[in-house]
Amino acid sequence: MTAGNILSIDDISQLNSILNQGKPKHPLISVVDFSKVDFHQPDIPEKIKCKTAFYCILSKTLKADSLQYGRQHYDFHEGSLFFIAPNQITSLEKADYALGWGLYFHPDLIKGTSLDQRIKNYTYFKYDLNEALHISEEEKTTLTRVVHEIESEINRPVDKHSKPVIVSGIELMLNHCMRFYDRQFITRSAASKDAIAAVEDFLLSYIDSDQCRENGLPTVVQCAEVANLSKNYLSDLLKKETGKSTQDHIHYFLIEQAKSKLLGCNHSVSEIAYELGFEYPQYFSKLFKRKVGMSPLEYRDLN
Repeated sequence: MTAGNILSIDDISQLNSILNQGKPKHPLISVVDFSKVDFHQPDIPEKIKCKTAFYCILSKTLKADSLQYGRQHYDFHEGSLFFIAPNQITSLEKADYALGWGLYFHPDLIKGTSLDQRIKNYTYFKYDLNEALHISEEEKTTLTRVVHEIESEINRPVDKHSKPVIVSGIELMLNHCMRFYDRQFITRSAASKDAIAAVEDFLLSYIDSDQCRENGLPTVVQCAEVANLSKNYLSDLLKKETGKSTQDHIHYFLIEQAKSKLLGCNHSVSEIAYELGFEYPQYFSKLFKRKVGMSPLEYRDLN
């Protein structure tokens, strides 16, 4: 189904039909070997915006002439993985599928399983495409082996064990990818430090000026824009490097500025809250007590 210029793919059967892969062996999951897909067929445009109703994990083997997507830092040239959550709109080109595989699974597949509750912890499904996971040859071999095991189970006759076995295979893959992303944060340490410095400089400047009073509290989205990263990638990066999320960093700078104001002027707690961009002074006092261990007035009196 096409809405405007966006192709909506609602189920696995529709996906297989578009890729000429025949009827899926399982209605809720499919593994596609891109080397066996004829991307020159007229039904597949050169570039298309699409929205799928299911999770997509796309593996692409990079060629010397295909290092694109606007990435600036490469950990490995062996391959990349892209993760797409249901109902995300992405722009894809035929060249993206030249080599590699795709694992697609519908949210209904994991309903009633432990993965249904944990899937939100795999935040890389909300990263931008230019924040792909770049994998080594060894990592690629590990993931390909898991994909083949999932595909083998899909091809078996369905029985009561099919769903838990398939879902455990998906979860194994996602856990491997979580580990590989942790490695990527480490191998990109220099770039990470630049992003962190940009965020901290922005927060210091924003909170130290009158921008809070005029524009309200700084946001995670603003921090991400300064670092030129998606908000999920930035928050995960900060957690790995500093132990604090983006929101934690915002709160830290706000509380430090609040401490200075409490001890450096005679303004009331409410006035200080409004100066820092808080719409409700009660929220400021509650946040301050949670972070400092005492109320703003108690902190002022104690010091």
